[in-house]
Amino acid sequence: MNEHNGRPSFLRLAETDNIAVAARKIEEGAPLIGGVRAASRIPFGHKVALEPVARGEAVRKFGQIIGFAKVPIAAGDWVHEHNVEMGDFERDYRFCEEARPINVLPPEEQATFEGYRRPDGRVGTRNYIGILTSVNCSASVARFIAEAAMREGLLDDFPDIDGVVSFTHGTGCGLASSGEGFDLLKRTQWGYAAHPNLGGVLMVGLGCEVFQIARLKELYGLEESETFRSMTIQESGGTRRTIEAGLARVREMLPAVGAHKRETMPASEITLALQCGGSDGYSGITANPALGVAADILVRNGGTAVLAETPEIYGAEHLLTRRAIRREVGEKLIERIHWWEEYTARNKGEMNNNPSPGNKAGGLTTILEKSLGAAAKGGSTPLNAVYEYAEQVREKGFVFMDTPGYDPVSVTGQVAGGCNVVCFTTGRGSAYGCKPSPSIKLATNSAMYERMAEDMDINCGDILDGVSLEEKGRQIFEEVLAVASGKRSKSEQLGYGDNEFVPWQIGAVM
Repeated sequence: MNEHNGRPSFLRLAETDNIAVAARKIEEGAPLIGGVRAASRIPFGHKVALEPVARGEAVRKFGQIIGFAKVPIAAGDWVHEHNVEMGDFERDYRFCEEARPINVLPPEEQATFEGYRRPDGRVGTRNYIGILTSVNCSASVARFIAEAAMREGLLDDFPDIDGVVSFTHGTGCGLASSGEGFDLLKRTQWGYAAHPNLGGVLMVGLGCEVFQIARLKELYGLEESETFRSMTIQESGGTRRTIEAGLARVREMLPAVGAHKRETMPASEITLALQCGGSDGYSGITANPALGVAADILVRNGGTAVLAETPEIYGAEHLLTRRAIRREVGEKLIERIHWWEEYTARNKGEMNNNPSPGNKAGGLTTILEKSLGAAAKGGSTPLNAVYEYAEQVREKGFVFMDTPGYDPVSVTGQVAGGCNVVCFTTGRGSAYGCKPSPSIKLATNSAMYERMAEDMDINCGDILDGVSLEEKGRQIFEEVLAVASGKRSKSEQLGYGDNEFVPWQIGAVM
C-alpha cells in the first residue's frame, strides 16, 4: 500500500480479497501492488481490482463474496455496478461452530451509569411523558396536547422530566383485527407504553378504530394509574375538550413522573440498539466494527446489544449462525431470511433493491457487500436469541431482532423491544434522532464528520489514520454510559425524535 500523508491509499481487507478499497481518491495510473496501476480515477470508499477477475467469478471483500463479475475485470479497474452483479451461492451456516463462552464481569466490577429505576424493575435513561395514539385519527390531537404542555410551561417546576412528546403514526384502522399486521402494531404500542424511558403515558384514541385501547389494556394488563391514562376523542366530546382533558391528565402525572431521580446503575441495565444508515464503503471498516467492539464491551459488562435490519445482514447471515448459542437460534434467523425472500418476491422486489443510491455513491455495490459491513456492528460474542419485530428483548448479551432496513421503522421496533440507548453509524450523513431513547451518531469518515459536526457525536474516520478499533470501541462505550446518564446527544440538542416513531406496517390496507 503506498501512503499519502501517513494514510495508505488503499486497503486490502483479507488475503483472499481480489479487490481493495480506496482510502482516498486514487488517480488514474497510480501504483497499487505487484506492478498494477489504477486504470481510472477511483473515488474514496470505492473498490479497485488487484488482479484479473473472469466473468462469473466471485468478487471478494472481507474474505467473503460480495458479488460476481458480469464482464471480465482487469487488474486496476474500478469495481462497481457496471461490472459486478448479484448471484446465488451456497452459504455454509455451520451452526454454533464459533459460539464461545464469554466471561461476564461480576457485578462489583461492572461499569455504571446514572439511570431511572422503574416500579417494574427496569431502568430508563430518559424520563419523558409520552402521548401515544391508537390510530392516525387521533394523531393531531396527541400532537396538540404535547405542544400545549410544552408551550404552557407545565414542566417548569419539574426539571427531572425530559419533555412531553407525542408518538403518532399512520395506521390503527383499515387493517384486519388479527394477523401479522395487527400483531406488529400491538407489540409496538405495548412496548412503548411500558418503556422504561417513559415515566408517564397518556394513550389517545378516536373511539371507533380497529385498534382499540381497551383491547390493548386487557391483553397486557395495563391499568389506569397516576402514570398511565387513556381517553378517546369521541368519549371526551371532540377535539377541544380532548385537548383540555389531556392537559389535565398530564398535569396530574407530573408529581409522580418528576419524583423519579437518577441513581447509580450497572451497565447490565443498558439495552443498546445497533443501527446504521446512509452507509458507505467505509462503514464496514471503521464505525461498524468499532461499534462491534463497544457492543462486546457492553456484553462483558452484563448488558444487551440488539442487532437488527434483516435485509442488511442478507448474505452475511452465515457469519451470525456460526455464533448462535443453540442451533434453534441460528435456524430462527434463517427462517426470517426466508420470510424476507418470500416477502420481497410477492411485492415484485428483490433483496438487492437495497443498497440505496446514496449507499452506491458511497462505494457499496451489492447488498452482500453492505451486509458484511453491517453485521460487523454485532461484535464477536455469541448470538443468544432472535426476536421478531418489537418483541420484548429478555435475553442478555448479543441478540438479533427482525426488522426492515429502513432506519425509522427498524429503530421503532428495537425501542419497542426495550432498547434504552441507540448507536447509529453513518457514512453519508443520516439526519436522525430518536425519542424516547437517545441516539448517538457515529461517522464512518472524517470528511463527512467535519461537514456535519453539529450532527455527529463521534468520528470513527480517524481509524484510517491509525486509531485502533479497540480504542475507538472503548470511546463509544464510554459515550454510551455518558448519554445513558443524561448527557444530551447531538440529535437531542437539535430536537430530533418527534417524527421518528414509525411502526412497521405490513399486510392489506382496507
